[in-house]
Amino acid sequence: MRMLAQEEENDDANEVTWEDQQRINTFSKLNTRIRNIEERVDELKQEKEALDDLSMELELADEDEPVLYRVGEAFLHMPHTRAMKRLKKDLAQVDQEMSKLAERAGDCEREMKSLKVALYAKFGSAINLDE
Repeated sequence: MRMLAQEEENDDANEVTWEDQQRINTFSKLNTRIRNIEERVDELKQEKEALDDLSMELELADEDEPVLYRVGEAFLHMPHTRAMKRLKKDLAQVDQEMSKLAERAGDCEREMKSLKVALYAKFGSAINLDE
């Protein structure tokens, strides 16, 4: 390994303009946003699995006995029919939130792709935007 002379070191370096720095910052923000969205989607998948399991349990439960149903951090006794309605509503809400998150993630990925094209065009191998 050899040390580069000062002149050689500066020859391939492109100057980072204010606009370039803003693009890099935007890319970083979008990357963080996508990671947060992915974490939330994982949480929602777990919640959906739990709701699906509850659906199976409610189908087997006695319709005359009250059911313990989780609302927020508490469990409430409610009639079987009301619990089934609440379950359908909760499942629909989880599905809706997952589709919104998927749409937001897609928007972020499209914008990140365009930023990658611009930044790699200017900086080439001097910048690394992949994980």
